[in-house]
Amino acid sequence: MQTADFLDKQITYLPGVGPRRAELFRKELAIETYRDLLQYYPYKYVDRSRFYKISEIETEMPVVQIRGMLTGYSYEGQGRIRRLSALFTDESGSLRLVWFKGTKWIPGTYPAGKEYIIFGKPNVFGGTFNIIHPEIESTEKAASRKVSSMQAQYSLTEALRNNFVTSRVISKMAGTVLSQLTTELPETLPEHLVKKERLLSFNDAVHQIHFPESNRDLERARYRLKLEELFFIQLNLLKIKSLRERKIKGIVFNKVGPLLNTFYEKFLPFPLTDAQKRVIKEIRRDMGSGHQMNRLLQGDVGSGKTIVALMCMLIAADNGYQTCIMAPTEILANQHYNSFNSYLKEMNLRTGLLTGSTKKKERTEMEAALLDGSMNILIGTHALIEDNVQFSNLGFVVIDEQHRFGVAQRGKLWQKSDTPPHMLVMTATPIPRTLAMTLYGDLDVSVINQLPPGRKPIKTMHYFDSSREPVFGFIRKQIDEGRQIYIVYPLIRESEKMDYKTLEAGLEIIERAFPPPQYAISVVHGKMPVRNKDLSMDLFKKGLTQIMVATTVIEVGVDIPNASVMVIESAERFGLAQLHQLRGRVGRGADQSYCILMSSEKLSREAVKRLEIMVSTTDGFEISEADLQLRGPGDIEGTQQSGMPFTLRIADLGRDGTLIEYARRIADEIITNDPLLDNKRNLILKNELKRLFPPDRSWSMIS
Repeated sequence: MQTADFLDKQITYLPGVGPRRAELFRKELAIETYRDLLQYYPYKYVDRSRFYKISEIETEMPVVQIRGMLTGYSYEGQGRIRRLSALFTDESGSLRLVWFKGTKWIPGTYPAGKEYIIFGKPNVFGGTFNIIHPEIESTEKAASRKVSSMQAQYSLTEALRNNFVTSRVISKMAGTVLSQLTTELPETLPEHLVKKERLLSFNDAVHQIHFPESNRDLERARYRLKLEELFFIQLNLLKIKSLRERKIKGIVFNKVGPLLNTFYEKFLPFPLTDAQKRVIKEIRRDMGSGHQMNRLLQGDVGSGKTIVALMCMLIAADNGYQTCIMAPTEILANQHYNSFNSYLKEMNLRTGLLTGSTKKKERTEMEAALLDGSMNILIGTHALIEDNVQFSNLGFVVIDEQHRFGVAQRGKLWQKSDTPPHMLVMTATPIPRTLAMTLYGDLDVSVINQLPPGRKPIKTMHYFDSSREPVFGFIRKQIDEGRQIYIVYPLIRESEKMDYKTLEAGLEIIERAFPPPQYAISVVHGKMPVRNKDLSMDLFKKGLTQIMVATTVIEVGVDIPNASVMVIESAERFGLAQLHQLRGRVGRGADQSYCILMSSEKLSREAVKRLEIMVSTTDGFEISEADLQLRGPGDIEGTQQSGMPFTLRIADLGRDGTLIEYARRIADEIITNDPLLDNKRNLILKNELKRLFPPDRSWSMIS
């Protein structure tokens, strides 16, 4: 059997697996084939060369390995909490082994009166050490097989553990597959690259990652597999970018006409920063290049991305083309619509707003205006991608808070024009450089890294719940000075599993502390009817209420310069990116603004670190880098929603930044010299890319 065919075999055929367990592996770990299994890499290793005496065990030990005698079983408890217990002894003492699952077959599989090796985490219960669900193996069986002193540990789910799938089970399965190989695993990188980078062969790297012979061999294996993984991601992105630049022609916006000039000279609400001017030049250059623009615009909260987007829309209108801007929420779409109308009210331009709440008559009129070309700018939510929304000549598309939209949704906008429109995707969630390079490596990137002049940095403070009275006193003082206050909660109603402050309970406290008629309160949350939400928001905007109690529905799209204080309840509940977004709702006027982080006294180490970072800096990019380090890419705002077309098996975007940049340089050199990978020595790369990023999973040409 060819090695490729062998690697595509289903794991059902491995000894001890079978259809039921194979389905469990498919569902829990996406492991279906031998190849999947070999590329499910360990996340850490434990030293199995060391045996402890029972008398040496201490509670803080993560795991222990002990050789001893299993002397007898007993059943304890009743009903659902019935458990199997066994006494395990060596010459220094005894402990208990405990099982909650498999209680019927364990005594038959591991009969009492024999010597075993056990491995697991020690706990103390009733003054006695115990190990729950230990790995267990007879000493005779252990002696008959070769065991690496560094035993691989694999990430496991609760469902796998409940079905007695341990790290040792996965290690044994991987060992079986490797032992059945009749030839070496086929190389996945070209020979010239392996030699130039002095890499282990793919075959040796896979063997060493599962069964390392030494620390040096393990590190070499990790380096090879990490570099390869990151290299193929970059190679795919750069190949897509190269192909798009060569094959896809863009609409040429060759003039800057009266609309932009009039707006710039007469109606621009504030002077542009140098960063805004630079970004507009970059976008103008793309629009006139003859290539379709695909640009990511990053800018911190309040940096002025929207005015940049609007001025680019005017360039499109000057060239006779329509624009649409898609926002993730009705609040943000309404905000854009109101802002654009206020900016453009003296100009001969027609704008429209299309959301799920738009009435049928308005929608019909809007669709007609789009088709006859009389509507220049359409702002909306997901409603924009519906099939009956068609344009006369769509030339420019803006995606705001782009991480909230999937690739397919963006692609539908792409298809609303015969010639692909220029695409500008914007985010107010600063993306760390290495993450941007990996997620959006096929896009050009512009960054607005300046705030408008006159803005004062927001002062951020952390208080515990026990210090609520001083906080309320500070809020009263701010209201007396004519300011408005946001108070944000993570949940709407009490959850059985979470004791974080909820909006409903918090509202009662706030109403007692700020009673009418002296104070008026608006309430906004996602469960409210849109009409009620808009009314409540409008009262706050007009200054008729001083306090807005809300959930994170106000995270984006609320721009009220008079609001100077943001109080975030249960701040430990939020991630750094979300805390930063919420903080950005204040500080939009000339007055000093404040962000107050409220939390319980009981905080995890990570929560303490997050709150410390928020107090120490207002730099969104610095915060995003810290978030990547703390939580990894999968949890950072937007990366899970963004449609990541790959799963990292071994690399870590938070810790392997230098390697990502190195991998991109290698990939860039190859694509520059051989854009289609047709060179004989690069064919292995072309074939591997097809396997890793098949057309149905690839981002293809969509930005």
